[in-house]
Amino acid sequence: MRFSPQWLDELRARADIVSVVSQHVQLKQRGRRYWGLCPFHGEKTASFSVDPDRQMYYCFGCKAGGSVIQFVMDIEHLEFVDAVKRLAEQVHLELPQATYEPDYERRKSERERLLSANVEAARFYHAQLWKQESAQVLSYLHGRGLDDGTIVKFGLGATPPGWDGATRYLLDKGYTVEELVRACITVQRDGKTYDMFRARAIFPIIDARGSVLGFGGRALGDAKPKYLNSSDTPVFNKRLGVYAANLLRKQHGLRRVILVEGYMDVVSLVQHGVAGVAATLGTSLTVEQARLLKRYAPEVWVAYDGDAAGQHAIERALDIFDAEGIPARVLVFPDGLDPDEFIRRDGLEAFEQLTPLSAIDYRMRRAAQGLDLATPEGRMRYAMACAVFLKKVSEPVELDSYIQRLMIETGFPREVLMQQVGRSAAAPNPAEQSIRRRERAQQDQQDFLPDHVKAEQSILSLLSSGRMDASLVRAQDFTLPLHRQMAQALLEGQTPSALLDAIEDEAQRAQAAQIMQSEPQGEEDVTLQIVSDCLDRMRRHRLQAKIDELQAELPSLQGDARRDALSQLMEMEGMLRAKAGRKG
Repeated sequence: MRFSPQWLDELRARADIVSVVSQHVQLKQRGRRYWGLCPFHGEKTASFSVDPDRQMYYCFGCKAGGSVIQFVMDIEHLEFVDAVKRLAEQVHLELPQATYEPDYERRKSERERLLSANVEAARFYHAQLWKQESAQVLSYLHGRGLDDGTIVKFGLGATPPGWDGATRYLLDKGYTVEELVRACITVQRDGKTYDMFRARAIFPIIDARGSVLGFGGRALGDAKPKYLNSSDTPVFNKRLGVYAANLLRKQHGLRRVILVEGYMDVVSLVQHGVAGVAATLGTSLTVEQARLLKRYAPEVWVAYDGDAAGQHAIERALDIFDAEGIPARVLVFPDGLDPDEFIRRDGLEAFEQLTPLSAIDYRMRRAAQGLDLATPEGRMRYAMACAVFLKKVSEPVELDSYIQRLMIETGFPREVLMQQVGRSAAAPNPAEQSIRRRERAQQDQQDFLPDHVKAEQSILSLLSSGRMDASLVRAQDFTLPLHRQMAQALLEGQTPSALLDAIEDEAQRAQAAQIMQSEPQGEEDVTLQIVSDCLDRMRRHRLQAKIDELQAELPSLQGDARRDALSQLMEMEGMLRAKAGRKG
């Protein structure tokens, strides 16, 4: 379903962002903005700002930013269409007739048919579980500690005896063999048609909307593979979702999501009363899954199996969370147990008493494995391994704590360890440095940007506020792709909130929100001078870039082409000197 830009603009105008955010955050007005504690990460000092003029929000702490639609998506764990519908209902705005892409009806019909087939299959497998012929599967589930209520809650099922029981059932329901094959319920091979899942316990994979996307099948006994998952289909991509997303969607105010490896881990933990549990879908953690989990809680606790494969998978997962800026910790279970085994053995109270390790603590523990720290070589290798990931620690207080620990564990002096990490050992009072950096994080970031980039960002901020004449600048005057995209949208008359909704990449959307809220202050005459200075810096940069380009081409030019290039070069250098003179 698509919505026209005009209708979405009306929705954003009606759904006042201050009113919507106030339903979830206590806001106080300071100046023309409103401030409160960010609902997306834990904090004690308000760094979450709402701009009623631009109808956008931005958090200086976790860098979350966007429009009123994005806020509802994140706070309510909704997809875009569902968030739009929720807002439209709140402001009593009638939904428009949907506009469709070419071939939309065919794809929509196919998708609906496959999802419907999956629902029928899930009901069939669940009903099959309670039959006498499936007693072995039911006994297996009960033997894993699951009660009937949990089995029903997750819609667990069993496959029928034989090779094609599910296929024949769904064919009788009116589905075609082609549809069942596309849904990965049925397999066609060597002229034969049979069920994909046979002699297995069935775990339906349900998304946040409640749609059955596919299935996981757990073999009984020694059959291989132990777990068989639906392949990717027109309605299912195992890289994009997580198991039990439908339950996560219903749980508000989660402070963390617990990410486990197996479906049974999820089911067992939920039965014992653990909230906010999910699992990947038969793959290693993907970037898309990490971003999805971020919607449901500000932090993720990785609780993989205690075997070697599980521990390696934890390190890969931490790398992904680090790259996405998602705080992550690790739950380590005693005796090499997996989450299901631990909670069945020791219970909920023991599970809740487990203290998660920070990502750095876990990596340091892993770095020490296999090394003899009683030997100089072991201590040296340990210190060098730790230095690799300590380079990424940005907070001086946090880094100082780990350096102190390394000093004790290895005996190396602070100066040596700091050099290995690539930092100066002379930094005084790290606590005060950390506070100053948090207070001035945005300005510090600006200081490292080239002058023309700072100028572009100032112009974009002024454009988004309507404080400058839009005819003074063109989209092609901006050098960075994101800046050019923002300028094009603003110059075409898009509102800042509409611009943010059009940016799909989360990091770029946050950057755009940061740029627009960083507005230069001052009266009208000061604003005019800022605009003039910024445009001048942008033009001088473009002129210098053309000069550099010509100078690079000169060695390969001959005859008239070389003379023309030299003439252009002299002219542009003269213009650049003139601009520099006026600037002085």
